[in-house]
Amino acid sequence: MIISTGTASGKSLAYLTPAVASCLDGGTILYLTPTKALAADQLRGLRELRITQLRAACFDGDTPFEERTWVRQHANYVLTNPDMLHRSILPRHAQWSSFFRRLRMVVVDECHGYRGVFGSHVAQILRRLRRVCARYGSRPTFLLASATASEPGAFGMRLTGLEMDEVTVDASPKGSTTIALWEPPLTELRGEGGAPVRRTATAEAADLLADLVLADVRTLAFVRSRRGAETVALTARAKLADVAFSLSTRHPRPSTPRQPHTAGTTPLKSDPTLSHRPGTAEPAPLKTDPTLNHQPDTAELAQPAPLEPAPTTAHRPPAEPASTAQPTPRKTDPTLSRQPRTAEPAGPATPEPSRTTNGLPTTGPAVSASAHDGTVTEPASESSLTWALPDAPAQPDWTDLPNKIAAYRAGYLAEDRRLLEKALRSGTIMGLATTNALELGVDVSGLDAVLIAGWPGTRASLWQQAGRAGRDGQDALAVLIARDDPLDTYLVHHPQALFGQPVEAIVLDPDNPYVLGPHLCAAAAEIPLTDDDLPIFGTTTSTVLDDLVSQGLLRRRPAGWFWTKRERATDLADIRGGGGAPIQVVESSTGRLLGSVDEPSAHTTVHTGAVYIHQGETFLVELLDLDAGVALVSSATPDFTTFARDITDISILATQRSQPLGPGTLHFGEVEVTRQVVSYLKRRLQSGEMLGDEPLDLPPRTLRTRAVWWTLPASAVAPLAEAGIDLGGAAHAAEHASIGLLPLFATCDRWDIGGVSTELHADTGLLTVFVYDGHEGGAGFAERGYARAADWLTATREAITSCECERGCPSCIQSPKCGNGNEPLDKRGAVRLLNTLLSSQ
Repeated sequence: MIISTGTASGKSLAYLTPAVASCLDGGTILYLTPTKALAADQLRGLRELRITQLRAACFDGDTPFEERTWVRQHANYVLTNPDMLHRSILPRHAQWSSFFRRLRMVVVDECHGYRGVFGSHVAQILRRLRRVCARYGSRPTFLLASATASEPGAFGMRLTGLEMDEVTVDASPKGSTTIALWEPPLTELRGEGGAPVRRTATAEAADLLADLVLADVRTLAFVRSRRGAETVALTARAKLADVAFSLSTRHPRPSTPRQPHTAGTTPLKSDPTLSHRPGTAEPAPLKTDPTLNHQPDTAELAQPAPLEPAPTTAHRPPAEPASTAQPTPRKTDPTLSRQPRTAEPAGPATPEPSRTTNGLPTTGPAVSASAHDGTVTEPASESSLTWALPDAPAQPDWTDLPNKIAAYRAGYLAEDRRLLEKALRSGTIMGLATTNALELGVDVSGLDAVLIAGWPGTRASLWQQAGRAGRDGQDALAVLIARDDPLDTYLVHHPQALFGQPVEAIVLDPDNPYVLGPHLCAAAAEIPLTDDDLPIFGTTTSTVLDDLVSQGLLRRRPAGWFWTKRERATDLADIRGGGGAPIQVVESSTGRLLGSVDEPSAHTTVHTGAVYIHQGETFLVELLDLDAGVALVSSATPDFTTFARDITDISILATQRSQPLGPGTLHFGEVEVTRQVVSYLKRRLQSGEMLGDEPLDLPPRTLRTRAVWWTLPASAVAPLAEAGIDLGGAAHAAEHASIGLLPLFATCDRWDIGGVSTELHADTGLLTVFVYDGHEGGAGFAERGYARAADWLTATREAITSCECERGCPSCIQSPKCGNGNEPLDKRGAVRLLNTLLSSQ
């Protein structure tokens, strides 16, 4: 069974009810989640039930070794993740025999997270789990849950290998959500080729987060990286510190005594309308979709509808003029809180905010930032400023205002994360900058708004993140802030690509031989494989088994296939990487092992000079030694990020499918890609300004994968050449833009795919543009592009034409990982080329 309904629709209750009932009847439950944070959140909810017969426990990398024996022997509701199931539970299934014999249900929560190569690995792990259960005589029910799965029944069957019923009707109550699409303004900075550079999404998110907190709007800001989340929080806190200083100097503590509360006093009503700060260029107008959630009354599209902030604290002092007995409420202007920064003369240094831990105040009482609803009322005179609450302080402690914002990400201690979640729920913290650690079903309720700094990769993730706000049935605001990227640019100019569209089909390929082979070895090491097992693993199992036997990894005997090595078979499958021996990341000064990176990714993520982030700490890579399998790093705080750039050659091994596309032809098949990282680009964190291009000396890598490519005959491109179009530059620009837009149609990131373009390719003899999967054996992304080629390439053309730059920029045709320094590129030629290709569409 798969339940695919919206966020906060009661999916947890739907599986908890039968799961707990099974435990009370003597059965056991296995709960799988992509993240440890979600498992901890679920465990807390289970313990709050206070059912003595329910013995729930987490079994993951954080579980102390002394507790693991107890979990194996006594727990009847085990919460874990695919990594632990793959490396620990299944290889030691004999130690879990009692648990497996009584296993009634396997809950796979947030299953939309299992996509691409990672999802393909998880699909094979679940098949191994089914086989181990059969060994102990159990046939558990698999119950999958996701708020955002397209064609959930088909996806669930592909993930588990089992027939799947689906529940998709969502009758849970929901408020309306106003969605705003926000495009940062162009700056005076110039990038490669003199291209204009937009203000960064993180800088815009910090401004908006500070504005919303001042307006008493409880807000989550989703940022793509851990470092980005910290940067947004620090920048927003600094802006609030400026505002706090301005308010404290503009409104000194009144000398007259407080007057008693007047019965007719009405609290101030805040206006949290988003306004851009003085001193920066005006952003493009917001675009909203008034049809979302079928709200026919939404009339204003230029700005998101103002939110009515819920009362969160007793420290909200209304204004009461001293000269009237029945005061009239004043309408406040939320921009006044920022005017003193430009109107007031320079004053003393900003007061030091109170000492904090992870953004939480450690001394002094927590004073709500919602005093005055985040706005300032201009009284007739300073002496007329009075408070309605008799016990309120004579003057709010504005210096505590920056402490209303904090960062949240993986790498914090579990107790710190729980403290931050509790503070956000209670209103002690009003704004939280987070990675996608809070995207999956961790219960953070009572939010008013969500900021999303950069396209999160899929519509599924967008609605997951937007669904964090308004979870108590209240109305909410969600703002998608575009990065300097072709896909982000396309979406803010084409809202119809988001609204009224189904979420993306979840792409995974369990039959990929580079995924299937290691798991067949692991399965044989767990229990020798027999002919009866082959249908569980898919139709290509026999062929892959023959290859494994020829490599000496498995031995064929009359009783079946046996693992022949002394090493652990599970080490062959790096389920979150791309295979190959991992590169160990070691801190040079201490010898501390920080983690590992799969070998295919090492060239681009831990090359010499790369910025490497581990659990919130930032390091610079001193040396990458591929022979020793080690990357040496040192702690640092650089103000730049790095992007590896490579050059690529591609050859066609086999064409599996072809179809006409306009005057050209579209193909899908197997290719061999030779890539060599040749340099890395350094860009400043806040502004995106290019700081330099540093050369690298790394060996080429060969990748056998799958690709989609299109060709145009000489008769179709000849008129373009006669018109002065640079065919090589036009194809190159079209390739970059198509890579940027494919994630809209296939569930992937632009870093999961690559491309090659050439005016005359050796294997086709024609102008050819390739887009290929960046994973050994393919991951299904290129195949999805082949299936949606007309829509994909049409969106690519529109993304280029809608960009306001003249010759091309990072928002349309420039790529941060181009090994040729984004030369040559021809924006006008790319549009003409795609017009020719799509002439029949």
